[in-house]
Amino acid sequence: MDAKVKVIASNRKASHEFFLLDRFEAGIALTGSEIKSIRAGQMSLAEAYVRVDGEEAWLENAHIAPYDQASFFNHAPRRPRRLLLHKKEIRKLWNEVRQKGVTIVPTRVYLKNGRAKVEIAVAKGKKLYDKRQSIAKRDVDRELEREFRRRE
Repeated sequence: MDAKVKVIASNRKASHEFFLLDRFEAGIALTGSEIKSIRAGQMSLAEAYVRVDGEEAWLENAHIAPYDQASFFNHAPRRPRRLLLHKKEIRKLWNEVRQKGVTIVPTRVYLKNGRAKVEIAVAKGKKLYDKRQSIAKRDVDRELEREFRRRE
């Protein structure tokens, strides 16, 4: 069965700042005005992170712009939103996060079959020299690609 996926927001900086180890797909518990804003593409994951308290997982600091037509019944833009995961997945995330230097970052938000999903990744922070190495590798790959295109 082919699921239709429309990417709403992505956190491109996450792969630059962290080594992304393990990825999960989670649903998000949203209010009516929040899903309307997300469908309009009004979401940012710039400073967002995931907090796990052993029982539940929460998407913190993700900005969903207020929906203009909701007026009085609007939502708070940066409120914590519960992530919908299985208990087994939450336990696994909880055990990963207790290690030093490991965190959970949201990598992208998308609509899958009309439902808002967030892809989260267990991540370990990169040092400055790791970032330099990945930039250098990307530059070398780009140069090789240019050479291949010229020769064809």
